[in-house]
Amino acid sequence: MRSSRRRRYFQSKLVAEINVTPLVDVVLVLLIIFMVTAPMLSMGIDVDLPRVKSRTIDVNEEKLVLTIDKDQGIFINRVKIPKEDLKVKLENIFAARLDKELFLRADKTLAYGFVVEVMSEIRKAGVDKLGMVTETPEEKR
Repeated sequence: MRSSRRRRYFQSKLVAEINVTPLVDVVLVLLIIFMVTAPMLSMGIDVDLPRVKSRTIDVNEEKLVLTIDKDQGIFINRVKIPKEDLKVKLENIFAARLDKELFLRADKTLAYGFVVEVMSEIRKAGVDKLGMVTETPEEKR
């Protein structure tokens, strides 16, 4: 009889609620572990890169500016160049330069197609960086 009373006592005290405290503890520990290990996973691999000799960069190199006027005249730093000779001329200029950078100034009245054709010739000549030069709008009074 004693054991049956004990069973009824324990059966009546059973709680059907989930104890959330251990679950929260486990989740917080996992969160901390992932926060610590995540930066370690994204690190790169150490590699010995090859060392090569290269020519020194000439600091005195002036920037090239290619200008297209309203009459479709093409100028490289004030020297007029025919469109047919543009690619060859640019290849010769950039053969001795490390920085293949060119700035393009074009008149706003030019046809878009002509400017694109000139840009295509510039790209064919091997120019890596092509910058477009614009003017700031004048303040309205």
